[in-house]
Amino acid sequence: MEDNELLGLAYQARSHSYAPYSNFHVGACILCADGHYFMGANVENASYGVTNCAERNAVFAAYSYGYRKQDLVRLAIVADGSTIAAPCGACRQVLSELVAPDMPIILSNGKQTVVTTIARLMPMSFGPGDLH
Repeated sequence: MEDNELLGLAYQARSHSYAPYSNFHVGACILCADGHYFMGANVENASYGVTNCAERNAVFAAYSYGYRKQDLVRLAIVADGSTIAAPCGACRQVLSELVAPDMPIILSNGKQTVVTTIARLMPMSFGPGDLH
């Protein structure tokens, strides 16, 4: 799947966002090595702490179907706004454990696009190795 197709699916996911409080709509789509993809949108709650972000929803969906880190190839995250929105801290923590450190993460707001990795977004992350 080309990046434009992956971004298109992320924008499609964004259209399903539930963001009545922030009005900040985010969509994500993750591509698996076997060609399957999983989309996610942000879903807000009046109790902000139980809100879930689009990228976590997409990754959790892939994991719910049995996919794991080695199966995930690319992640696209798209958001409203005049600047590109990078994953929040909670999402970075989840991504640091559930995706490969060098897996491409495509960030876009429709005007600008940046390709990065979780290793660049969250150096010196805390993970399973720190628990031993």
